[in-house]
Amino acid sequence: MTYETIECTREDGVGRVVFDRPDAHNSINRTMSEELSSAAQELASDDAVRCIALSANGPTFNTGADLTMLSGDGSDEATIRGVASGLHEFVSQLVHAPKPVVTAVDGVAAGGGLGPAICGDIVLAGESARFEFAYPRIGFSGDGGSTYLLPRLVGTRTAQEIAFRDEPIGAERAEAIGLVTEAVPEGLDERFDAEAERLAAGPTKGYAETKRLLAKSLDTPLDAQLADEGATIARLTKTEDFARGHAAFGTDETPEFTGE
Repeated sequence: MTYETIECTREDGVGRVVFDRPDAHNSINRTMSEELSSAAQELASDDAVRCIALSANGPTFNTGADLTMLSGDGSDEATIRGVASGLHEFVSQLVHAPKPVVTAVDGVAAGGGLGPAICGDIVLAGESARFEFAYPRIGFSGDGGSTYLLPRLVGTRTAQEIAFRDEPIGAERAEAIGLVTEAVPEGLDERFDAEAERLAAGPTKGYAETKRLLAKSLDTPLDAQLADEGATIARLTKTEDFARGHAAFGTDETPEFTGE
């Protein structure tokens, strides 16, 4: 499928989504919203894609909704609902995808761009990365998954600080509070590519089940979680990746996982 506002490619098991409206700070209009939803569904359901990688063209990661679409009154309701619908489907697909997601953030990730920036299983922040809640500046509440992700990543009190103080957070502090996995002061592109390739070469089904278990853990009683863990790890004995990993264990060989 051809896209106007994003790039969507596949190579060597890595499915890449790149925000591509650099002249508009990669802000989200109706077209991008729809294209993000379509691309995420496409990559999440493709068994040949074993890792999804999200990044952006230009000096800005994503500043959320394109405010030039809005009039500043109640007539904007339908527009906001439309943009939010596609953005929310995009974030949901990435969070629930049965494969790891890695994001590389450089420049500003604000408003509706914050959720996509931090929704990855691995989040890398470049030297110029700046994370901003931004919604209070125009009288809005959070969306794009930000109010779901922030408390789970940094805890409720810090999430409240981010939302109500609305102060920019640089890469180093983002790493310190757990908002991102790693601050990368230089060589972000190379680090991003290496991480995506590593994840794409890993035990995809094992990653998928670990991702699912982690996602449900905060809402699941301990005994139920333990039961799910036991059933899941037993089920994974039937995978080709387990057979390969077991055969290589204790040797100098590195298992060549196939995702099967």
